[in-house]
Amino acid sequence: MLRATILLAVGLFANVLIGLPAIAQAPAEVTLTRIDCGTGATPTDVGQRFTDTFAYKDLKLTFTFSCYVIKHGDDYMVWDTGFTPGTSPNAPKVGIVDRLKELKVTAEQVKYVGISHFHGDHTGQLAPFTNATLLIGKGDWDQITSPTPMQGANVAGFKSWIDEKRKVEPLTGDKDVFGDGSVVVLRTPGHTPGHSSLLVRLKDMGPVLLSGDAAHFRENYESNGVPSFNFDRAATIASIERMKQIAANLKATIVIQHDMRDIGKLPAFPAAAK
Repeated sequence: MLRATILLAVGLFANVLIGLPAIAQAPAEVTLTRIDCGTGATPTDVGQRFTDTFAYKDLKLTFTFSCYVIKHGDDYMVWDTGFTPGTSPNAPKVGIVDRLKELKVTAEQVKYVGISHFHGDHTGQLAPFTNATLLIGKGDWDQITSPTPMQGANVAGFKSWIDEKRKVEPLTGDKDVFGDGSVVVLRTPGHTPGHSSLLVRLKDMGPVLLSGDAAHFRENYESNGVPSFNFDRAATIASIERMKQIAANLKATIVIQHDMRDIGKLPAFPAAAK
């Protein structure tokens, strides 16, 4: 009787252990690295096009064009791909693939490529990521694949993705990329129909919110400024407000991707925020 009781207890304990790994497994290490993917050749007079209320008089800013690499355990994600080198005065001198090599990462290792939106300064270097799944807002993907794409949609940048029928996941809502809440694509439409931002939760630095083009610079973000060329004014303001509430609730660091003043919030390449 005692032997049977012991065997039963051992069996029950073994069954408990079988269910433990998914729960007790140590969380994956998450890091965030910024890559320079272009810099404005000349300052931009933001009062000309980046406001529909005639704000920012005489404010001139040099825009930066950033790409990001997120390491999640052994997996890699790229967020936005900037300009292709040599395509414009704003383009970087060194491409994202060569920068990844400096991090000892190949384009083939990248599991996901997240795109904030379909404009050329965010989608210039998509082609090398042949094994990745493309994460893009459905509203933007519908325009890219439309017979008559919206003005400003960089259809050429997605050519290899479409022609080769690569993996794509058009998003209609938020996307928990790795299933543990550490990296979340956030639906923030307005700048374009399917615009997204990215939340990355880091162990040491805490949550970081990458804006995409929900806001182009600090003044834009602080005053709920809407560029005259945005797709939807009300959606833009709602998305900025959502970002502000997320930042407040999570005590997140906002990184406005085009604002040179925000570059210093993350370590300089090749160092990563952890």
